Amino acid sequence: MKRNLVWIVVAVLVGLIALWSVVFARPYSLRGSELTPAGIAPEINLDRAGGGRYQLSARTGRPVVIFFGYTNCPDVCPATMAQFKQVRTSLKDQANEVDFLLITVDPARDTSDKMATYLKGFDAGVIGLTGNEADMASVWQSYGVFRQISPGTNADNYSVDHTSRLYVVDKKGNLRMTYPFGTTVADIVSDLRFLIREK
Repeated sequence: MKRNLVWIVVAVLVGLIALWSVVFARPYSLRGSELTPAGIAPEINLDRAGGGRYQLSARTGRPVVIFFGYTNCPDVCPATMAQFKQVRTSLKDQANEVDFLLITVDPARDTSDKMATYLKGFDAGVIGLTGNEADMASVWQSYGVFRQISPGTNADNYSVDHTSRLYVVDKKGNLRMTYPFGTTVADIVSDLRFLIREK
């Protein structure tokens, strides 16, 4: 009787170990839209909001989340900046291991100081980037960003239609995946935690 009990316990343990190996040893599946094959992300070398320069290639070793928007945007941009804040809050200390970028699609109005003030209203940990029209156009083109100005009632009162996707660069500097607007905070946080751990 005791021998049968021992074998039952052993069988249960073996079953639990097998179940654990299937569930937890399964490779992680990214929630974003993976780019296959992932290639080196196009260079970004722009003025940083509040002063200084930002060079993407100098940030190898940390994931980077990129959004193209502008400070006068009435809807998608503030919603995305609020989401950036939620993601950074959820990541806690790990947020310091990821760069979150807002790259302007409206350099005529988005000066370095204006972007710095705008971002303080959401999360000062987000990095704003701007520059002259030629430098910006090069970055927009290299990332395939759609940008179109819609005239307003006067020369300064216009809107900019633009790509709303997020772009994610991994620690090796590869443009790894994108997210459509509306992707959940939980999915982004899960992927970033994986990318932070990734060798």
